[in-house]
Amino acid sequence: MSDSELTTRKNDHLDIVLDPARGRRSLNSGFAAWRFEHCALPELDLDAVDLSASLFGKALAAPLLISSMTGGARRATTINRHLAEAAQELRIALAVGSQRVALESGAASHGLTGELRRLAPDVPLLGNIGAAQLVRGYGIDEARRAVAMIDADALIIHLNPLQEAVQPGGDRDWRGVLQAIEQLARTLEVPLVVKEVGAGLSASVARRLLDAGVSVLDIAGAGGTSWAAVEAARAVNAQQRAVAEAFVGWGIPTAEAIRAVRRACPQATVIGSGGIRDGIDAAKAIALGADLVGQAAAVLESALLSPEAVVTHFRVLIEQLRIACFCTGSANLAALAQVPLVRVAS
Repeated sequence: MSDSELTTRKNDHLDIVLDPARGRRSLNSGFAAWRFEHCALPELDLDAVDLSASLFGKALAAPLLISSMTGGARRATTINRHLAEAAQELRIALAVGSQRVALESGAASHGLTGELRRLAPDVPLLGNIGAAQLVRGYGIDEARRAVAMIDADALIIHLNPLQEAVQPGGDRDWRGVLQAIEQLARTLEVPLVVKEVGAGLSASVARRLLDAGVSVLDIAGAGGTSWAAVEAARAVNAQQRAVAEAFVGWGIPTAEAIRAVRRACPQATVIGSGGIRDGIDAAKAIALGADLVGQAAAVLESALLSPEAVVTHFRVLIEQLRIACFCTGSANLAALAQVPLVRVAS
């Protein structure tokens, strides 16, 4: 696929995700099935609730990751700059979108340069390449280039088999991907993060990834953007559309995936993402077993506007998370992780 075709596809994805009627249909994230028991006597100072966390040895003011997002070259540059400035001000982590176009056509064309590290010198930055590329010519050299491009603290390998399967021209042969990830984990100088892109990681896959040397698991469960819905919206004929639409409800709901992975991998660093609407969902994700929480589509409109809009968006989520801690009697995230959730009767 040519660079121009890749860029056009990324632009299409961004347009569709920004249209709620087209790109955000999916399963329910599963958080509505759980509720906290309200604590009417918290014995806490709300302003003293400690939301601090860390990732790759860097301190975070809140347990948040701005998850991977991208678009065509011009918009991607704007988005990445706004997100980097906001991440630095908020002291939260930032993951860039796929670096494939930048690796193949030049970093500057996608806004993925050392400028991001200059804008966000103190927070974790995560690079990103696709797992499918690891069995199509990408290896340690490309991984190192992706890391060096933005001076990343870690590299995400994203898993998107469903999207590739329903996407015209998608990568359909995934044989050898786990072995390639294991080899990369042994040789790359920075930690590997593996994330799904909206269909969720199962407990068994999570365990295999950890055994292969992966450092962090990003659940990215069903409940947010449905990439099957996105590809259905991009379909050029009725047959392609029908194939993709059948899988709009496919995947593991985020809440379910977090809970299962934490049980199977008690020592793992887990990022809960996929349909996180607000700070209450973020609190539930942590209580279910996530160490950090990621959000992408929900902040995309703000990312197109300005760094200030991104900061405002996340300040709301952070205050909601702080109040959820307060109203469960949790002085910090470690305490929140121990708060029992009550399953809501269906």
